Amino acid sequence: MKKLITLIAISFATFFTAQKQIFEADNLKQVITKHKKVAILPFNIAITHRKQNEALNAEFNRQQEETMSNSIQTSMYTFMLRRRKDYTVEFQDVEKTNILLKRAGVFDKMNDLTKDEIAKILDVDAVISGKFENEQTRTDKQARNNVMWLGTGGKTGSGTLTMVLNDGTSGEMVWRFYKTMDDNYRKGTDDLIESMMRKLSRNFPYQK
Repeated sequence: MKKLITLIAISFATFFTAQKQIFEADNLKQVITKHKKVAILPFNIAITHRKQNEALNAEFNRQQEETMSNSIQTSMYTFMLRRRKDYTVEFQDVEKTNILLKRAGVFDKMNDLTKDEIAKILDVDAVISGKFENEQTRTDKQARNNVMWLGTGGKTGSGTLTMVLNDGTSGEMVWRFYKTMDDNYRKGTDDLIESMMRKLSRNFPYQK
């Protein structure tokens, strides 16, 4: 196992659990000592449907992804805000983050920018970004009748959540969290973030 970790992560310290992976850059501690303000970006969302009993409207699916993206971003900021005394940095209000991105004309074009370019636009020292991939086990009709992630809860399907921290000066990734959730995951975005951050505990870079 030690040989495998060495081969996979020459420049990263790696911690594994059955469904969780955390990566830390060798210079993580040195880099984050310079961070004072951090922005949380809207998450990239990819939703697929296991059951296709009827044609799923592409626009409805896009709206689901957009809603979930905003919900995860807001839920994470709310969690950080409630526990701000536990962290060594300040987190930028996500409303301000999104306004600045839209004002710069890059809100829908962030994949075309480096993380240091985004950090410069937002005037922050680092940025947190992420991706959530979700395969819904509900039928299309059930999905329409019970739009997920609006606090309604319920069984939503399997998914993977990735969270990444990039230094705002170099743009380099200095920390990464990856977790899988199975079909029995019965939570909305607030509970998703709550569960994720609690599992991170001591491994979150800005934890005092």
